Amino acid sequence: MAAVMKTPGVYIVEKNAFPSSVVEVATAVPVFIGYTEKADNKGKSLAMTPWRITSMAEYMSFFGGAPTPVFSFSAGAATEPEATTLKLGGKEYSLSQVNQKYMLFSSMVLFFQNGGGPCYVVSVGDYEADIQADDLKAGVDLLIKEQEPTIVVVPEAIRLKQPDCIGVQQYMLNHCGNVMRNRVSVLDISDGQRSRQDPNGDPVEAFRNALGVNFLDFGMAYYPWLNTTVNQSKDFGFWNLDEDGRKELQTLLTEELGVGDVAADDKKGTMIKEIVDDVTNTKMPAADRGLRNSSLITLSQNYNLLLKELVASLNVMPPSAAMAGVFTMVDNNRGVWKAPANVSLNSVVSPTVNITHGDQEDLNVTPQGKSINAIRPFVGEGTLIWGARTLDGNSLDWRYINVRRTMIMLEESIKMASKAYVFEPNTANTWVTIKSMIRNFLTGVWKRGGLAGTAPDDAFAVFCGLGETMTPEDILEGIMRVTVLVAISRPAEFIEITFQQQMQKS
Repeated sequence: MAAVMKTPGVYIVEKNAFPSSVVEVATAVPVFIGYTEKADNKGKSLAMTPWRITSMAEYMSFFGGAPTPVFSFSAGAATEPEATTLKLGGKEYSLSQVNQKYMLFSSMVLFFQNGGGPCYVVSVGDYEADIQADDLKAGVDLLIKEQEPTIVVVPEAIRLKQPDCIGVQQYMLNHCGNVMRNRVSVLDISDGQRSRQDPNGDPVEAFRNALGVNFLDFGMAYYPWLNTTVNQSKDFGFWNLDEDGRKELQTLLTEELGVGDVAADDKKGTMIKEIVDDVTNTKMPAADRGLRNSSLITLSQNYNLLLKELVASLNVMPPSAAMAGVFTMVDNNRGVWKAPANVSLNSVVSPTVNITHGDQEDLNVTPQGKSINAIRPFVGEGTLIWGARTLDGNSLDWRYINVRRTMIMLEESIKMASKAYVFEPNTANTWVTIKSMIRNFLTGVWKRGGLAGTAPDDAFAVFCGLGETMTPEDILEGIMRVTVLVAISRPAEFIEITFQQQMQKS
């Protein structure tokens, strides 16, 4: 607008030389919901509060460290499904965790080791609380007021009984697909560490039957679980056994090391006997405990095998946290339009179940459409993600993860930029400005490979105007309608190479 000129002088009028632009929103900002050691920011409680962090060091500063698992260790073969049978000194023993199996800390470690970056954490309780479906659902509800998160992950849902776990996952899908529509959920399969031929039932089939059909294009699931290296043997020892387990361990070590009756002048035998006796000392200082643990690792093969089995059971983890890290890494390196597949996983030894090409057929394509993405080992390549489908596998529109997530990014970016034109005149000048703004943004996405087509006009089209997207009644009612058509790139999931012989030419 021209300046009001009433006094002689020089007047400056500035005009914008460039049109408004669309800023691309963040695409990989996961939010993790679960139980933590603490939730504190310099005396201010962070309980039931979505809190943004950028590293594992920040997580430990605000939410504390790992939980302390307690295991039972007893003579005899395991009788419970989650218990492990191990053979030590020619005898069978049962090993199983007896306290709550909190997983958020280990999941955060796995997330950052697989390329994770900025994320949110919602602490719904501490390590004294029982894992409850209502707590996890309350954590999901807190995200309604948060615009930045784009991926919802609840690793500890699988610690609930299967019906309760499915209830939490359905709640996540409803939040993403019905309430917000600007984020997706990464789901884990209950008992996904088991084979599909397990006598206790097929975990994939049970998941598909129970999940329902609502908002499947806003969710994705992976099978099987992973054998990871998140937990290390040096961090665990005899103090992780319950009282009866320590006594059983003491008996085992006494027999193995031959320290039942030690002569008074046998200094080495006396020292070993003291080390073995200290296994049952629950009030031992942490420094002495570490020394005793190192000594037992050196002296006893059975103790090493026990620790190895204990840590291995803790390192069996669902894949959702690792996948959230992969999403972040792929988005940062290639773009949200690149399918998060054919990527190796870090800190993963192997999947708990080795899936073959034939086994994956029913996972990837099924009459019910609930596609499950496989995680498979390949010789010389490591453990790879070998699937890129949403749970809505029969939909031509929303079959692929990158299509759904790219569309969310485009919708949110254009929506945020268009807010600047609320209450602007609903006239041709405004229509041209909005069309130009959106076209410039989509051209940039097309140049980076996010849209398919040899030219911009093949990749997208933007319409806005009277007689084009609006009627005179729309304008009278203050409605501006903009139609955007986009051709989102889809992954080459099936590559067919045809070989044919030809006649000799020379």
